[in-house]
Amino acid sequence: MADIRIGTTIGTTPEQGDASAGPSPADRRMLAVALTATFMGSFDLFVVNVATEALRADLRASDAALELVVSGYAFAYAAGLITGGRLGDRFGYRRTFVAGMVAFTVTSLLCGLAQGAGELVVARMAQGLSAAVMVPQVLSLVTARFPAAHRGRATGWNGAVAGIGSIAGQLLGGVLLQADVFGLGWRAVFLVNVPVGVVASVAAWRMLPPHVAGPRRQFDALGALGVTATLALLLVPLALGRDEGWPVWTWVCLAAAAPVAWATWRWQRVLRARGGEPVLNPALFRNRPYLTLLAGLGAFQLYFGAYMFTLALLLQAGLGASPLTAGAVFVPQAVMFTTGSLLSGRLTARHGVRWPVAGGALVVGGLALAAGRLTASDGTVSPWALTPALLLNGLGNGLLMPPIIGAALSRVTPGTAGAASGMLNTAQQAASSLGVALLGMLFFAVSGPGLRDARAGMTAVSAVFAVLVAVAAALMWSTHRRT
Repeated sequence: MADIRIGTTIGTTPEQGDASAGPSPADRRMLAVALTATFMGSFDLFVVNVATEALRADLRASDAALELVVSGYAFAYAAGLITGGRLGDRFGYRRTFVAGMVAFTVTSLLCGLAQGAGELVVARMAQGLSAAVMVPQVLSLVTARFPAAHRGRATGWNGAVAGIGSIAGQLLGGVLLQADVFGLGWRAVFLVNVPVGVVASVAAWRMLPPHVAGPRRQFDALGALGVTATLALLLVPLALGRDEGWPVWTWVCLAAAAPVAWATWRWQRVLRARGGEPVLNPALFRNRPYLTLLAGLGAFQLYFGAYMFTLALLLQAGLGASPLTAGAVFVPQAVMFTTGSLLSGRLTARHGVRWPVAGGALVVGGLALAAGRLTASDGTVSPWALTPALLLNGLGNGLLMPPIIGAALSRVTPGTAGAASGMLNTAQQAASSLGVALLGMLFFAVSGPGLRDARAGMTAVSAVFAVLVAVAAALMWSTHRRT
């Protein structure tokens, strides 16, 4: 067995290859093409945030429909990620990636052509499922093709591109709406994916390795259904419960989530005992370092999803910024997130876990600085006054998040790459959705009706954010100390 530390391989296996040999030029090109999926999946998580009022006016969408347009994509994305990872193991990562990219392109077109709110909701959920097919293949390819000692840098690029995609969704969405390209209005934020998706599909078929796949066994449809149902029973009532007044069905769904999860896990164990290949690989649940890092990633994403959501509301409802200005305010943070992500793999490989932990400290400091700026002034606060805090947050996020993913993937074998990356991606998106739902409730409760005191709401949730970031950094540190 290989003794793999963060950024360092002490011994290798035939599966892992020679850690001293860096990735080939072909593998670098492969990564560049694969990262288009990371960008597009992240971009479409955020791009509709700036288009909600345009959707309300053009499609006469209700509040519930608008929420489903935003959250339906995230739910379908989270619910399908583990299955998407297993599909890559079963049918090959290139084939699955291209199928997902083509489906994402088609569903983006359907979103742009929707004639009513109901059509748009259905198309958005289909788009989220398409993203769940293509995105897990990125980390699967990294795990299967890159030596363990070089995965940190590759996941650093993955984190950087994801961060750029999330910010571009906010900024480019505002630009497209203001420019009203060809008179398309809100439709442009979806149709922009079509030419990109066509080019990416062709490039992926030509440049991704054709024969990289895990063991070819029968697909666990029942397990996939159980995982999806468990997430649906949690995420749907949490996403809609507040606006619906928490009717009985929301509590029934939440109560049913635990027994469905238990039944799904029992089936996974039974299937494994019969020699089958379950969606949730039980071997991963015996991998304590991987599970610890998975928990750390979940804590980080609880913070990050809610942070992006509440910050956008603060800038627009609390500080009076337009959608375009709000998107522009995110740019310095995005630059620092990209910088931190690109540096994180190299710094962690050379100096160990101290840099990711330092990144967590920077985020806590940035949150405290922003909260102090919001509470110190009784008058109007310019959105740009938060820039120093956002710079710290961006750099800290980039230094902390990618090394958690890289360290987790360093503790799995290429044979479980699809299942492991699917679980990581699912943890990210599900935790992000839960963060928006749970911490969003705290934000709205403190802010009051109409977000009349959004600054107080942001200050309150920032305290919770700081705790979650500290937990993520502590779990990263504890895993390093035990290995």
